[in-house]
Amino acid sequence: MSEQPRSIIAGAESDRADLVAATTAAAAAFGSYRATTPEQRGAFLDSVADEIEADKVAIVEAAVAESHLPEPRLAGEVGRTTGQLRMFAGVVRRGDHLGVRIDPALPDRAPLPRAEIRQRHVALGPVAVFGASNFPLAFSTAGGDTASALAAGCPVVVKGHPAHPRTGFLVARAIGRAVEKHGLPPGTFSFLLEVDGQRGIDLGQKLVADPRIKAVGFTGSRGGGLALVAAAAARPEPIPVYAEMSSINPVVVLPGALGGDVAALATAYVGSLTLGSGQFCTNPGLLFLPRGEAGDAFLAAAAAAVREAAGAPMLTPAIAAAYASGTERLRGAEGVRVIAEGSGADGAPAPQLVEAAALGAPVTDEVFGASGVVVRYDDVDDLLPHLESLEGQLTATVHATDRDAPAARALLPVLELRVGRILFNGWPTGVEVGHAMVHGGPFPATSDSRGTSVGSLAIERFQRPVAYQDVPADVLPEAVRDDNPWGLVRRIDGELQLP
Repeated sequence: MSEQPRSIIAGAESDRADLVAATTAAAAAFGSYRATTPEQRGAFLDSVADEIEADKVAIVEAAVAESHLPEPRLAGEVGRTTGQLRMFAGVVRRGDHLGVRIDPALPDRAPLPRAEIRQRHVALGPVAVFGASNFPLAFSTAGGDTASALAAGCPVVVKGHPAHPRTGFLVARAIGRAVEKHGLPPGTFSFLLEVDGQRGIDLGQKLVADPRIKAVGFTGSRGGGLALVAAAAARPEPIPVYAEMSSINPVVVLPGALGGDVAALATAYVGSLTLGSGQFCTNPGLLFLPRGEAGDAFLAAAAAAVREAAGAPMLTPAIAAAYASGTERLRGAEGVRVIAEGSGADGAPAPQLVEAAALGAPVTDEVFGASGVVVRYDDVDDLLPHLESLEGQLTATVHATDRDAPAARALLPVLELRVGRILFNGWPTGVEVGHAMVHGGPFPATSDSRGTSVGSLAIERFQRPVAYQDVPADVLPEAVRDDNPWGLVRRIDGELQLP
């Protein structure tokens, strides 16, 4: 008897043999894992959350040491990680993600009878997930991509990020315990430890090219994401890559919003700009501000807040170097003037705020860090072409009052075509994990704008629909049987029906 494929939970640098072992195990696990019932899969996801919480102290200690992020932030990130796992456990148990539709047969329909057709969504197969540098937990080993893929019924092979290897290993070990506890095949989850540099890049390319992998989840740079998209497209069997890449998250301040406490509004903007040293994918990198005295007062208050802001250590030396080169390129661009700069030190670059006379590269290039660009405008007619010229973004924020309603209504159709999330009178940093959230957007914010990497809708990225026409009742899968043994909400002949 041949040896059963084994899962990999790497505590040291992974190589090509580990990759093949992991993807082979994932392919072997797929059939039995996708056949788990909603209760079995939901219980497994709950157990993953429980096991992570059991190791919370060690996980947070490792993440603090590896990422330079503060302990309260990382403790909160553990809660977000376990919270989204439990959210997906609930999604799986409800089963509405299966999208069940049943069109009963109409044998007497004229001029032609209708066959009986039933539909459900099935898992794609093993999924490769790339850990993110800026969220060692919530977007990494057990983050949203892993949670949603496991919820869909897909085994997962994670390529841990080199910026936090110990953190990734501890989380992977917790997931491995849950796999064993529920008697799931070992290939349900594997963890490959990415090495930094070219060898790590090569390992990632080989993972995406492996024929056993059927989809990819990625959070990172535009260059890294596009490289994975190209590798997936070059396969004999191309596969989807859901890559979250770059965004400058425009903020529009409408005139009415400047009628209140301008200094407080400006300070809140700088707080969002500098949060986490600007290393969130939703930091507001571009702000549109009305010309005039009120706009001048906002800009003066924002400049004062930036001067008082101190840089914090960035996640990696490479990210710090990229921030330095990006800000230098921005400051040297025609029509750009520096308004204010905070304090910095080695490994903790200074926040900055600049004003640009016009859009276009490098003004609209993402600078991953606490760098903000302000563009002034006269009125909505002046503003709309600016917004229409922007690339796809994750978010757009509008600050407005009731008196700005006509302008806001004019903005909304433009923003809908540019972003995945539109918010009013708030700040884009802080992404709620829920059922209505969209964390995605048109290219290049993401490589595929039809999905989200946060929220329950994320599960749909790792599924596809299958129709069953005139299949005998005793052969049908449980989800589409007449007796509805899983108690699903289903659409019968076009009408939603509760169980």
